[in-house]
Amino acid sequence: MTLGETLVSVWQQSLADGKEGVELGHESYPVTVFRAKKLRSVEFSYGELRIIGIEQNPATSSRWAALVREGNRIMQFRCKGRYVANVCEGKLLDYPAWRALALPD
Repeated sequence: MTLGETLVSVWQQSLADGKEGVELGHESYPVTVFRAKKLRSVEFSYGELRIIGIEQNPATSSRWAALVREGNRIMQFRCKGRYVANVCEGKLLDYPAWRALALPD
C-alpha cells in the first residue's frame, strides 16, 4: 500500500467508519480523542516514518474548518513536525511539505 493509500485508509477507518482502532497490515493503532476539543487522533508508522493523523478542528478560521462545518470529514496528517497532507471525504491532498520531506508517493 502506498503512503497516500495508507492515509486514506486511516481517514476511512477513524473518521468515516468511526472505529476505535486503525488496522494497517498486521499492526493496530488506537484512535484517541482529545478531551478538550473532542477531536480524534491516531499515531501510526509507515515504514520508518511516524505519522500523526488529527481530525480537523471546526472551530478554527481555516478554509478546511469551514468545510468541516459544512459536514465534510477532514483529517490532517503530520510527519517530522510538518503538515504533509489531508484527506477530505476520501480524497487525498498532499502539501508542498510532502515533496520537501521527500516522502514516498
